[in-house]
Amino acid sequence: MTRVEMSTNDCPVQRTLAVVGAKWTLLILRDATQGVRRFDDFRRRIGLSEAVLSDRLRKLTAAGILEAVSYQEPGSRSRNEYHLTLKGWELWPVLMALGQWGESHTGTSEGQAVDIRHEDCGAPVRVVVECAEGHSALTPAEVTDRSGERHGPDREGCGSGRFHGRPEL
Repeated sequence: MTRVEMSTNDCPVQRTLAVVGAKWTLLILRDATQGVRRFDDFRRRIGLSEAVLSDRLRKLTAAGILEAVSYQEPGSRSRNEYHLTLKGWELWPVLMALGQWGESHTGTSEGQAVDIRHEDCGAPVRVVVECAEGHSALTPAEVTDRSGERHGPDREGCGSGRFHGRPEL
């Protein structure tokens, strides 16, 4: 059976997208990693309707990605803040990778939108793929899945055929 013939019913990418794959959901998560906690602040920064924001926050809370924490300002009713859980923070590298790809391939002429740097040395932060043994900055051509299927643009039948060889990442 070839890779194309295999079922995607148990695909982890498909399962993940079912939880966080909507544009607004990813923007909520982006803002949550930047310290946004309150409904009105999410709404103001992202610019989506109250109904959509309520729905996405409810789904992220039900999935265990966000935790609703009650707070009350003097003279006001009780409200919720939304804090990332450990499960939610584990999506941070995904958001970083999306941002890194966007800066490289969809950036504007105004320069880098977000400049995230390592606090200790000041170097820009980048997302890389590594194995459990610490071999870092792996390319798709350097990995196989459990079936032995190779990945990357140098395998046969790779789509457009415009790129052959190992990608330089």
